[in-house]
Amino acid sequence: MAVYYLSKLFNSTKGDIQLFKSRNKLLSVVCSAALLTGVLAGCGGSKESTANRNASKGKDSEPVTLTFLVDNQTKIDGVKAVAEEFEKKYNIKTEFETRPAGGEGDNLVKTRLATGDMTDLVWYNSGSLLQALNPEKNFVDLTNEKFMENVMDDFKDAVSINGKAYGIPGSTFGVGGWLYNKKVYKELGLSVPKTWNELMANNEKIKAAGKTAVIGTYKDDWTSQLIFLADNHNVLAESPSFANDFTANKAKFANTPAALRSFEKLAEIHKKGYMNKDFLATTYDQGLKMLADGKGVQYPMLSMGLGTIATNSPDKIQDIGYFPQPGDSADKNGFTIWMPSGIYVNKNSEHVDAAKKWMEFFVSQEAVNVYLTKINPNGPFAIKGIDLPDKVYPAVKEMLPFFEAGKITPALEFLSPVKGPSLPQITTEVGSGIRGAKDGAKLYDKDVEKQAKQLGLKGW
Repeated sequence: MAVYYLSKLFNSTKGDIQLFKSRNKLLSVVCSAALLTGVLAGCGGSKESTANRNASKGKDSEPVTLTFLVDNQTKIDGVKAVAEEFEKKYNIKTEFETRPAGGEGDNLVKTRLATGDMTDLVWYNSGSLLQALNPEKNFVDLTNEKFMENVMDDFKDAVSINGKAYGIPGSTFGVGGWLYNKKVYKELGLSVPKTWNELMANNEKIKAAGKTAVIGTYKDDWTSQLIFLADNHNVLAESPSFANDFTANKAKFANTPAALRSFEKLAEIHKKGYMNKDFLATTYDQGLKMLADGKGVQYPMLSMGLGTIATNSPDKIQDIGYFPQPGDSADKNGFTIWMPSGIYVNKNSEHVDAAKKWMEFFVSQEAVNVYLTKINPNGPFAIKGIDLPDKVYPAVKEMLPFFEAGKITPALEFLSPVKGPSLPQITTEVGSGIRGAKDGAKLYDKDVEKQAKQLGLKGW
C-alpha cells in the first residue's frame, strides 16, 4: 500500500522532475561499452573478457573480484550478504572500500573518477548530486538492461540524464524527519508535535528536565543539513511552485518566506540552546547512541539511522520513534522523502560484464530475501513487487501512515538539479550561530548559482 501511494505521488511530480532533466542539454549522450580484456580462446583465437567468462560460466572459471566503494556511515550489511550469496552462485567476489560521508567523501569520489582510480561499483547519491558527477562520462548506461525492468520508474527518474538510466537502488526509500526517544517522551508526558511551536514547547520541557532536546552532530558536517532539507515538505505545502521557480531562477531561498523559514528553524534551535554543548565535536554514531541511551531526546536525521541503532543498541530500537519535521500548520504535517542511494558501474572498469551480472542479481527477489535476513528496512523498496515485512521497526510503523495517505514530498534535490556543494558548510555556520538565517540563505543562493551555470540551465 505504501508503495502504491509513493508511486502515485511521484507520478504527480514527474513534470517537475522532467523539467530539470530537459534543461540539462549541454551534456552529450555517450554510448557506454564494456572494456574487453583479450585472451586467446581455442584454435580460432577469439577474444572474450575475463569478466564475461566468469559471469557466464560461474564456479568453473577463474575468479573475478569486483571492487565497490561505499561511504562509511551507511549500513550495508544487507548489501554484503547479497554479495556473498552472489559469489557462491557466480564465483565473482566483491571487495568493499570505504570513504568518508559528506563533502569530504564527495570530493574523494570526484577525484578518483577524474584520475581513473575508481572502483568497479560505486555507491553514491541519486538526484541532483549525481548530476555533478557527470554520469554520461563516468558511469555505464543501464537503460536497456533487462534487469532494469525490476526497478521502479520513480527511482530511474532520479538516476537518469537525457533519458538514460545509470544506477540501481542500493537501499529502500529514505525519510527525513526527527528520531525521538519514546521512553523519555512518555516519562516527560510529551506528545508528538505537529507544528513547529509544539516542537519548541517540547524542547523547553526536555531542556528543563536536564536532557539534550536536539542532538547536534556537526563533527560530521552533512548531518547539519537535516533540519533544512527535511523542511521541503513544508516549503512546498506553503509555496507549491517553489521547486520549478527555483530551478528556473525565478525564486530564491532568501526572498521566498516559506523557503527562508528552513534556515530560520535551523538558527532558532541553536539560539535557544537546545543542542548538546559539544555538538561541533559530536559524530553521527555518537548522536545515535545519545538518542538510544535517552541522554538526547530528539535527533533530526534520515531514517537510515534506525539500522545503526538496531545494530549498536539492539535492546533500545523499540524505544525509538519518528515524526515529520513540523511546519506551521498541523493540517499540512507530512514527511520529506529521499530516493535510495544508487549503485553505479564505473565506465572504465575492466569488469563491466561481471558488474552488470552483480546488479541483475541484486534487484532480484532472491537477493531481496537475502538482504532482509540482515536488514530491517527503513522504508518501502524501490524494486517492483517487494512489500515490507510485517516485523519492522516501531519508527517505520509511525511513518507508513503518511505514505499511505500521500502526505509525503520528495526532497528538493529530486525535483531540481540545483543543489549547491557548500550546503553542509553553510548549514553548519547557520546552525552554530556563526551566520544568520538570512545571510545563510543569500550565501546558498550564490552557491547554487555556480552549479546551475555549470549545468547550463536556462535562466541562469
